[in-house]
Amino acid sequence: MQRRKVRIAGVGKYLPQTVITAEEMDERIGVPIGWVEKKSGVIRRHFVNGETNSQMGAYAAREALEMAGLHLSDMDCIVCASGTSEQAIPCTASLIYKELDPGHQGIPAFDINSTCLSFVTAFDHLSYLVDAGRYRYVLLVSSEIASIGLNWNHKESCALFGDGAAAVIIGPAEDGASGILSSHMETYSQGAHLSQIRGGGTKYHPRTYAENIDPDHFLFEMDGEALFRMSARYLPRFMKQLLPKDLTMKEINLVIPHQASMMAMRIMQKRLKISAEQMFIFAQNHGNTIAASIPMGIYEAVKQGRVKRGDKVMLIGTSAGLSLGGIILVY
Repeated sequence: MQRRKVRIAGVGKYLPQTVITAEEMDERIGVPIGWVEKKSGVIRRHFVNGETNSQMGAYAAREALEMAGLHLSDMDCIVCASGTSEQAIPCTASLIYKELDPGHQGIPAFDINSTCLSFVTAFDHLSYLVDAGRYRYVLLVSSEIASIGLNWNHKESCALFGDGAAAVIIGPAEDGASGILSSHMETYSQGAHLSQIRGGGTKYHPRTYAENIDPDHFLFEMDGEALFRMSARYLPRFMKQLLPKDLTMKEINLVIPHQASMMAMRIMQKRLKISAEQMFIFAQNHGNTIAASIPMGIYEAVKQGRVKRGDKVMLIGTSAGLSLGGIILVY
């Protein structure tokens, strides 16, 4: 496993102004008061009210740039790593670029999508380019609007999600202290249809419908129980590939999991023997923000003082596919 000398130079975050409480969700999906909080563990989440993916991504990016003490012109690449896109064409990264400065030009911008693991996938691949000197600074943004695709008839899944964006600036670790120690990803295609939105691509395009469009094709559907079973089955073996041979779980200072659901994170914590002090859970006030959840976790951990320079941090999660992915880094 090649270790890469990169560091997170800045972090940023944006949450929409509209707050949706668990009680409001109870009323919206027609369940007794207290059901959503008990079932999902999410007390409040944020939904967009006119905000777009690119607007939210630009807000988060500006904060990350400010923390890093850098400007847009310092960036060698702009990448949007998200499971939801603003448009089919162009890529959301180019729209975020335009939001940041409509007159700026020349920085390459593109998207990377592995749904909930998009940030981890992008961070992993881009780190090699930074380590090799191809890019010096990369603006990596995850901006997600889950609320538009929720199926309100599927109570268990729609109770989980929230909207928002997070951004990081990736740069070289010139002191050699920070860096990525290991990374790994596995996909089990038997689970490809356990979590999906069927419409929006070429298979279910408006032109493919002889008569009325079926709106359910464009809404999120998930077999949560089957996903849990698959993830639990493969997670221990996956961890043997992710953890370097000279590192144990006890040496990890903080684990930032994808905030899929409280149940999923508790299962992960138990199976991987992660202590309560190591496990960073913040879904109670955010919900599952798809690919933005892990960079939001980095942001919250930094702002709350849960992670400091030199700490070993594990980023880990699952995504539709079914995929498992993770990174271990020295912050």
